Amino acid sequence: MTTEGQMILGLVVGIFALILLVLKTKVHVFPALIIASALTGIIGGMPAIDVVDSITSGFGSTIGSIGIVIGFGVMLGRVLEVSGAAERLAFTLLKWLGKRKEEWAMAITGYIVSIPIFVDSAFVILAPLIKALSTKTGKSIVSLGVALGVGLIVTHHAVPPTPGPLGVAGIFGVDIGQMILSGLIFGIPLIIVGVYYAKWIGKKIYQLPDETGLGWKRPEKPESFAEYVNMEESKDLPSLFKSITPILLPIVLIFMNTGLSAGGLNDGVYEYLQFIGSPVIAVGIGLVVAIYTLFNHLKRSDALDRMEEGISSAGIILLVTGAGGALGTILRNSGTGDYLAELVASLPLPAILIPFFVASIVRLIQGSGTVAMITSASITAPILANMDVNMLLAAQAATLGALVFSYFNDSGFHVITRLMGVRNVKEQIMVWSIPMTLIWGVSLVMLLIANMIF
Repeated sequence: MTTEGQMILGLVVGIFALILLVLKTKVHVFPALIIASALTGIIGGMPAIDVVDSITSGFGSTIGSIGIVIGFGVMLGRVLEVSGAAERLAFTLLKWLGKRKEEWAMAITGYIVSIPIFVDSAFVILAPLIKALSTKTGKSIVSLGVALGVGLIVTHHAVPPTPGPLGVAGIFGVDIGQMILSGLIFGIPLIIVGVYYAKWIGKKIYQLPDETGLGWKRPEKPESFAEYVNMEESKDLPSLFKSITPILLPIVLIFMNTGLSAGGLNDGVYEYLQFIGSPVIAVGIGLVVAIYTLFNHLKRSDALDRMEEGISSAGIILLVTGAGGALGTILRNSGTGDYLAELVASLPLPAILIPFFVASIVRLIQGSGTVAMITSASITAPILANMDVNMLLAAQAATLGALVFSYFNDSGFHVITRLMGVRNVKEQIMVWSIPMTLIWGVSLVMLLIANMIF
């Protein structure tokens, strides 16, 4: 067998083993990624000791670049959840936009809230709010829930410091500030499509909470928006300024750092500005601001407990992200990435679509968007490294490709549909699988357009 054939065989066996271990065994995705990395390297012809070195160095370098930011980010998300800041943002947007624009308010809320908070958690936190809003305004909880869900999923996939896109940025080596800005821009058309679909499906499946608050009904006539506003105003929620500052402050600081870096300003005061604008420091500042403005009513022990709940969810993400980096390093060091790059370059296919479709396939197979985008980045970053492709767009392609058709192997599918009271399988697919696929398709078109321009 030729050297090139051996490398391809190693990659095929490694990816097959990864899929088999995740789907058919009790092995977690983290050790499955490490096993796949080892198989890819050994079968691909790398010396055994080099395989070990590549796995450890790839894991370490990936975690070293984004591990602290992930840790700070999940702690910040937990503070925003527990303090009621997320609910305050949603309610404020509803008041600003007013009646008949509830879907837009929910989508924008999701768009903002999911930057530091996981989709599943954010939807659970905001589910009572959409339920109350549905009860008091007569808006179908389906239209409100779909709009909220789309807003949440878009920034969860495309905007750091959410762990998935943060890990992808680290693997592709792109600037985090540019990743945030591009993710926010790509997210706008997706939100628009999601809201219009939410309005349409809300008319098809018109469902409200019943009088007990425990079940569901499908009546004919809506109620009053004013009752909902009065109910929310009676709650003891943090102010809008306190609620949004911990989210916006790190983003502004990171944008500032990106601008200064692009301008080549590295001396004097600019060094300090770049220091506070580095993602590690910026997200850390956001976390400290959140602790002292949103947790000032809690005892020290309670505040620490809440933040440690966030840390516990970060552990597995760090491990999976690091393992993805290990697989990417194996592909890079073995020469497999360079060989595949030459093959891909000869195909009549835009290189930008490679990470997009790899992420889509992995997402369909195993369900997790975060795992799909990290796996796609790990496999394709070494392939694209020596090709004429915009690496920022390639990174976004890996994140947006994972938006494809969400169904039964995705925990978010069950959380979102069940909390809206949708139990019929056909309706569940219409409520969540279809809008996910619509925004996936829009993402594909936007990436192709951006690739032609940039």
